[in-house]
Amino acid sequence: MEETVAVEAPRADRMPALNALPCQKPRILSPVWGLSESPSRQRRHTLPASEFRCLSPEDAIGVFEIEREAFISVSGNCPLYIDEIRHFLTLCPEMSLGWFEEGRLVAFIIGSLWDQDRLTQESLTLHRPGGHTAHIHVLAVHHTFRQQGKGSVLLWRYLQHLCYQLSVRRAALMCEDFLVPFYQKCGFQTVGPCAVSVGTLSFTELQCPVRGHAFLRRNSGC
Repeated sequence: MEETVAVEAPRADRMPALNALPCQKPRILSPVWGLSESPSRQRRHTLPASEFRCLSPEDAIGVFEIEREAFISVSGNCPLYIDEIRHFLTLCPEMSLGWFEEGRLVAFIIGSLWDQDRLTQESLTLHRPGGHTAHIHVLAVHHTFRQQGKGSVLLWRYLQHLCYQLSVRRAALMCEDFLVPFYQKCGFQTVGPCAVSVGTLSFTELQCPVRGHAFLRRNSGC
């Protein structure tokens, strides 16, 4: 019997959201070498100009600061609060992905595994090892880096990241109707109304098969 790990259930008025950004493939930025700069600026060049990696519990504060500004300023609540962020990043860090520029976190995704075909209220708070669905809980971009396509780039990279986890067959998320076209452009398909409700809000559930992205990876040299 697979272990079921629960965190404190989120408040009913939490709503997942994501600013719609156009899809585009990622571009690795490179620092300009050979310029006369101060030692402090030269030290910054020792960090990767653009890096994608899984998050750790040590990243939780930076994650929450971005999420709090992105969500509380709009809805008054966050999909995940600091204790839940730490819990998921301790339990399943491989289900997360952060985008860092010169060592600074600029965007992130936090997910967990789910073992049913559709999302339920329990899927908001549980991680079920061995599940075949990657449930995307939250995606957020730092306010100074918005309107640059980073949300869609990070989502694209996250789907590529899932290709290396053999047990994962699909990614799933829920969103409000006005965000459905954004996710469809990023490869997700609508599967119908979501069983999860938050207060008076209802959501659409979308899924994206990971196999298709694995095929894309093999044929693109990624």
